[in-house]
Amino acid sequence: MALFGKKKKDEKPTSCCCGGNFDSESMAKAESAKSEGASVKVLGSGCAKCNQLEAATKTALEQLGMDSTIDHVTDFSEIAAYGVMTTPALVIDGKVVSYGKVLKVDEVVKILQKVR
Repeated sequence: MALFGKKKKDEKPTSCCCGGNFDSESMAKAESAKSEGASVKVLGSGCAKCNQLEAATKTALEQLGMDSTIDHVTDFSEIAAYGVMTTPALVIDGKVVSYGKVLKVDEVVKILQKVR
């Protein structure tokens, strides 16, 4: 009785966590986007929690009078380039400042004041 199929030695995996788009070209693109930095980014798949974090960040930027664009990154290879394994995540000026939870507006304000 075989519960697990045996893999052949030359068989490659058919899928991965990034949807099979994990090659050197996509990683180079992700690394360059990571190093560009001078903005605010929300990392996530586009779920409700990611959208809540983006809305809170937008409100915090308006309260502080900062004029920054918010990029919503949904490409998993780019998210992985930041070293983030749980989303949503907030990146300010190329540095991950929060991941795995939805921040409230006052929390984002404190982080922005500290970082900038």
